[in-house]
Amino acid sequence: MLLRLLRPLTAALRCDSGPLSSHAKQFLQRRRPPLLDTWTRGVRGHRGSRGQEEEWTARNRTVLTYIAAAGVGMVGLSYAAVPLYRLYCQASGLGGTAQAGHDPDLVESMMPVRERVIKVTFNADRHASMQWSFRPQQPEILLVPGETALAFYRAKNPTNKPITGISTYNVVPFEAGQYFNKIQCFCFEEQHLNPQEEVDMPVFFYIDPEFAEDPKMALVDTITLSYTFFEAKEGQTLPLPGYR
Repeated sequence: MLLRLLRPLTAALRCDSGPLSSHAKQFLQRRRPPLLDTWTRGVRGHRGSRGQEEEWTARNRTVLTYIAAAGVGMVGLSYAAVPLYRLYCQASGLGGTAQAGHDPDLVESMMPVRERVIKVTFNADRHASMQWSFRPQQPEILLVPGETALAFYRAKNPTNKPITGISTYNVVPFEAGQYFNKIQCFCFEEQHLNPQEEVDMPVFFYIDPEFAEDPKMALVDTITLSYTFFEAKEGQTLPLPGYR
């Protein structure tokens, strides 16, 4: 009796075994979950970003190298600025620089242009590293073309160590530089001051009489002579052809 009751149940189980085995097969077929794909892409992206970071680092190093080289070049140019400025501007009279030399015969024979009065003002500057005090002794001088004039600057070394200085100069307006002639000055020559030493530095100059004949100078009635002092290495020479 019990066997008769179990036969239908066994048959049913046998009939259902087909679908169960197919579900089992589907379950056994392992598929990579979507999260795994996302993680893989993340790893690849991380590797790519790391490569970009390395590339950016290399580029930054290159840029820094160029910047450092430019800085070194600028420092070198700053040391060479004074002799280069002297050799070029002093010889040519361009860029507001007074003419370097003078003709003694011209100075003795030139005729002053009395109707043309010019005011010459004086300016004094120091490089940031220069520890001297430096100033003009007079704010201005009135003169005429063809007339000589004498002015003074005063420099003092307020420190407790000796300092050697060297100066550059220029004339404003720049166009007047070709007519501004200095017979004697302290520019482009080493000036050595001991601790607490103070000196007066003369500037002997004149304005060429041709200044009054130049139409470009017709409206110019004020000329500014400006000096800038730099600290120089002792023993440094700055030769200038034709300069006395």
